[in-house]
Amino acid sequence: NARHLSPAWRPSIISSLDKDIYHYVGQDIVIYESIDSYGAVMWPAALALCAFLDNNRDEVDLQGKEVLELGAGTGLVAIVASLLGASVTATDLPEVLSNLRANVRRNTQQRCRHTPQVAALCWSYDLESTHPRSHHRYDYILAADVVYHHDFLDELLATMKHFCHPGTTVIWANKFRMESDFTFCEKFKKAFHTSLLAEDGDMKILMGTCRQ
Repeated sequence: NARHLSPAWRPSIISSLDKDIYHYVGQDIVIYESIDSYGAVMWPAALALCAFLDNNRDEVDLQGKEVLELGAGTGLVAIVASLLGASVTATDLPEVLSNLRANVRRNTQQRCRHTPQVAALCWSYDLESTHPRSHHRYDYILAADVVYHHDFLDELLATMKHFCHPGTTVIWANKFRMESDFTFCEKFKKAFHTSLLAEDGDMKILMGTCRQ
């Protein structure tokens, strides 16, 4: 059964003009946003996913696991996964990497067993030449609020499938706002054996394993 994302899980956020401070895994996490692009603003599904991972460590045990995050944005999910013991590779478009890298480094240095990596990744049908499947084996693929009004939803799904091996679990959190979100969800369910981990109104966290 899906867990309900109760309002009490929503983090206490201390905001100032240029930064927010979140509290997960017993740590204060300082996030600087950038108004230059969508990817550098905090989106609600990232908060929901962080709360879920922090509060359900038995169900999703990230300790020592290899984790890939797609569309890492400001880096909060990657930071929380790192604090939970995962070896994380956080990816996004080249233009948001400097802010992502700075946030990740600031909040994980000397706090984490595995130093998280930050890398550029453009969603694509043809990743084999740049990211051969044989070289990339992940236990978990994390994605938060990657489905919104953009023209690369099919490429996103192809990217998720590309990095999936038998034994890889995709955890995708999203606020369902528009018809395109539900359309993507139907395609996701056709590509992955899917279950609903948690929901709160139009916020859903889904888990999928690839249909081989």
